[in-house]
Amino acid sequence: MKKILITGGCGFIGSNISIFLKEKKYTVYSLDNLSRKGSSLNLSRLKKYNIQNYKIDIQDTKKILKLPKFDIILDCSALVEAKVKKENIKKVLSVNFFGTNNLLLKCVKDKSKIIFFSTSRVYSIKSINNLVFNRKKLIKKIILKEKHLINEKFDMSSPLSYYGFSKKISEELIQEYSYSFGIKYLINRFGVISGPWQFGKVEQGFLSLWLWKHLTKRKLFYKGFGGKGFQVRDILHIDDLCKIIHLQIKQINKINNQIFNIGGGKNNSIDLKSLTYLSKKITKNEIIIESKKSTDISDIPIYISNNKKVTQYYNWKPIKKISEIALDVYKWQLKNFSSLKKFMK
Repeated sequence: MKKILITGGCGFIGSNISIFLKEKKYTVYSLDNLSRKGSSLNLSRLKKYNIQNYKIDIQDTKKILKLPKFDIILDCSALVEAKVKKENIKKVLSVNFFGTNNLLLKCVKDKSKIIFFSTSRVYSIKSINNLVFNRKKLIKKIILKEKHLINEKFDMSSPLSYYGFSKKISEELIQEYSYSFGIKYLINRFGVISGPWQFGKVEQGFLSLWLWKHLTKRKLFYKGFGGKGFQVRDILHIDDLCKIIHLQIKQINKINNQIFNIGGGKNNSIDLKSLTYLSKKITKNEIIIESKKSTDISDIPIYISNNKKVTQYYNWKPIKKISEIALDVYKWQLKNFSSLKKFMK
């Protein structure tokens, strides 16, 4: 059975994949410097499954190269910030770009394969905004037209967020290593992912955040695009993500050196206003939601993944609907309420 290293293994995505693959009888190791909130809770989960974590910073080249040999590296580690302060730009690039470079050096040394977790943020903000965003006609129309679904050939020119830029150049670096050294890779551009063990943040965990605020009866904000809550995202359940990664691992000798968009797709998309209604229905709580009309330069009105390519290659599609995702998250939050109060605002 393959020996797998998962970087960011004590994060939301990394910990869930680690446990999923361990249950499939893979030999799994985690690498995480435990710097993020909630990582200690996920570390405890990994220990229950006898998954060892290397407490190493991905930026530490010497320590990365001294690790034992792995068949496949899943690069889930990243600083995920759509909005970055000037003083943090260097850190985002260092972790997300130079950290990936260290893993690629390790792959060259050991002839390992790499599955890279990229992001929908590699796509041009300007081009996404040009898709048209007119709420009076739009929400139902836009999710029905294939031209509004983002595929792998969508414009990747600037402007991007710094996070998106760091992932874009990391993708290019991986392809250069593949050309020069023969490394086999897969690049997955994920949209919004949600599910249990996600500590809600506006940048990546807004569904978890929305439910938590309703559960704790604290106010929220509709920010940007007129402050009406009309922004649309598709959402993928972490279980569905684990399943596609498992398929990719099993077939990586046959299917490699490919890029895939992976997300909830048009049938799993929702705007914030509808998510508010769903959160109220699940929690039985109604909260104050204030409006902030100004739009951040890194925000986009809509993102819906086109899963056509990944479906063709792996016969995979998302199973869990948004209502199921939200209910799973809510049940997890209720069950772990006392622990979560330390980590979630």
